[in-house]
Amino acid sequence: MTKVFGSILFAATLLAAGGTQAQEVIRLGNLKLAHFGAVSYIKEVAPKCGIRVEEKIFAKGLDVMQAIIAGELDVGATASEAAISGRAGGAPIVAVAGFARGGARLVARPELGVKSVAQLKGKRVGVTRGAIQEVLLMAVLAKHGLTSAPTPGKDVQLVYLSYPDLNQALLGKQIDAMMQSEPQSSQAINKGFGAEVLKPYDTPIGEPVRTLVMTEQFYRERLPAAEKFMRCFVEATRTFIDQPAVAEKYVREAIFKNQISSDDFQDAIRNSPYSYALTPEHIQVTTDIMVKTGVGRMTRPPLAKDWVRTDLLEAAMKNLAVR
Repeated sequence: MTKVFGSILFAATLLAAGGTQAQEVIRLGNLKLAHFGAVSYIKEVAPKCGIRVEEKIFAKGLDVMQAIIAGELDVGATASEAAISGRAGGAPIVAVAGFARGGARLVARPELGVKSVAQLKGKRVGVTRGAIQEVLLMAVLAKHGLTSAPTPGKDVQLVYLSYPDLNQALLGKQIDAMMQSEPQSSQAINKGFGAEVLKPYDTPIGEPVRTLVMTEQFYRERLPAAEKFMRCFVEATRTFIDQPAVAEKYVREAIFKNQISSDDFQDAIRNSPYSYALTPEHIQVTTDIMVKTGVGRMTRPPLAKDWVRTDLLEAAMKNLAVR
């Protein structure tokens, strides 16, 4: 009897090992931001989709693009401007979905009493270079007739810093204002060292869309895996939209290790809700604004119609009865 049980156990172990080996590995590049949380959650639901997702966190979207160019990733989550710059710079990618919208806020030191963009004249404004926040800042400044540069002499002096460093610089009064992402902008406001000036969605871009991209090789040559990944993306996003408590717990505990409060998370997601949608029109408008403001310095701006592909998204949403 013992021998029979041992044989059954051994066979079960082999079967389990075979099942694990059958799960295709998909390499995902992501950022540590609240509205990127549903993308991170894909790896939790991936086994149900028959895949295994290995996630690597990067400091900014342009770093994700560099990893794609180096052949280190199959899928990447970035803001739209990084995807556009990456495509212009030779990254072999297609944009397949949007996973969040908004996610930017102009915040100033409360004691300065800045209530409008016009009052930024003569101020030092921090932003992350190459981020969608820089595109929005340039568009907002241009709309109000303000010039800018990293050196003194223009209406606004730009200070380029990473997302975490922007908050520290505002807290330390090294900058006067910042165009910041989430949840960092909500943190600054909730902790009292920042005050909202505006959400910069009154430019032609509107609410910027965060973009999920795949390598062309993954999209074209590993279609079954790409389809499974997209179903996982829709399932993860639907979970975060329909079950906000699950989203908050995962983002606050698994991603930020309880370094952000419930208020930080709630405020951040109100300004950067999870979504699915992506259109060539939105990507083209964003590209045009980047060209106009000089962000990305693209010699050959890509045409959105050539690389935005939403067929996998539409099929996955139909399959899962998601609107």
